[in-house]
Amino acid sequence: MKTDHAGHAVSGATQAGLEAYEQAAHEFRCMIADPVATIDRAIEACPAMPMAYVLKGWLMLLGTEPEGLPVARDCARRAEPMQATDRERAHVEAVRAAAHGHWREAGRRLEDVAARWPHDALALQAGHQIDFLCGDARMLRDRIARAIGAWSESMPAYHALLGMYAFGLEETGDYERAERFGRRAVELQPRDGWAWHAVAHVHEMRNRPSDGIAWLAPNAATWSHDSFLAVHNWWHLALFHLERDDVDEVLRLYDGPIFGSRSAVVFDLLDATAMLWRLTLRGVDVGDRWEAVAQRWLPIAQVNDYAFNDVHAAMSFVCTGRNAECEHVVARQRGVLRQAEEAAGDNAFFLREVGHDATRAIAAFGDGRYAECVRLLRRIRNHAHRFGGSHAQRDVLDLTLIEAAIRSGDRALAQALAAERAALRPHSPPTRRLVQRAGAIRPALGETERLESAAA
Repeated sequence: MKTDHAGHAVSGATQAGLEAYEQAAHEFRCMIADPVATIDRAIEACPAMPMAYVLKGWLMLLGTEPEGLPVARDCARRAEPMQATDRERAHVEAVRAAAHGHWREAGRRLEDVAARWPHDALALQAGHQIDFLCGDARMLRDRIARAIGAWSESMPAYHALLGMYAFGLEETGDYERAERFGRRAVELQPRDGWAWHAVAHVHEMRNRPSDGIAWLAPNAATWSHDSFLAVHNWWHLALFHLERDDVDEVLRLYDGPIFGSRSAVVFDLLDATAMLWRLTLRGVDVGDRWEAVAQRWLPIAQVNDYAFNDVHAAMSFVCTGRNAECEHVVARQRGVLRQAEEAAGDNAFFLREVGHDATRAIAAFGDGRYAECVRLLRRIRNHAHRFGGSHAQRDVLDLTLIEAAIRSGDRALAQALAAERAALRPHSPPTRRLVQRAGAIRPALGETERLESAAA
């Protein structure tokens, strides 16, 4: 029986099929090229190789593309009767669980795989991506922490462990070590897009936009070339420019590498939508840019398989006057919440905990019902991580809450929220403007007397 680079037995593999599988796994780890096409070559060469179907299943699932679900289910179905090792069978079961919406179960199965086989890079990477989709910051860090001691720099996939660990450390607030591990990952493998992204997150969370620009801009040719994480890293670069009030550069990046190709890939749409929403909250005239984004969300929003996507689809709909489409998203969410747990999968949890209220809050903001938007966002903001994404991505909810509080005329809350943000971003020009705008709100009727009484 053939073995992979880490010494794991690979059932049903020929040399040609194994080489294609290893190449696809490398492309996935670096997030470059076309690993789906590469793994298809492995399947063609080795139609009885269960791990080839497993890898294809994860590639179909982890982008949250609706059309990937039936393909992933077919991969699990085809791999199930094949001769396989215990490790391979555990992978197949994890793919099947995720393909039917049970993300947390899939993550636990992969957790067990990595505990027994700590050199299984695919189990670690797929599990890490599931932790990201579920918003589980602790497991983003600890899934990798459990295994990394068993690895060494001589192992081909070691850079990926460092990059994943860096992101987990960043999401749990250990910024110094996160930056160190991320930079070392890039030194070992300059094409590792996830490691570039982990260090970008560190600069975002530390509110160091100049450092972030210095990290990404001079090296764009390295991390963006033939990378399916390129749009997200361009989005991070645009965020740094937005923090420095360089709106013209933000729009240039948006019209170029972020959404110039009008990509319909879900993760690219998330970035395009989130950037336009931030600009819209600031009152920037984005012209007709929302229209192309909303058009691409229309078919995806019909599925309701991932709450995080719904919120962004709703942003595009309210900004293009598609109120009926936004309401349809909310109505379909209610339908998911009424389903039995087995049928609804973990998306019902994501919706119940965060996503349903977040989507309704965006709809309320679009309708000018700012007090209602505030009410909905306040009750989810402290546990918004439970429906996925990163701290940087979910920051859009905090920005929406502050803007809604200002527009609703809630002076006390707006000032409190703006002061909270200023404590974390004391040198931020956009944050200083929020503080000024919150302070300029005229007190509501009766509030002046209360404030004067308190002062006396």
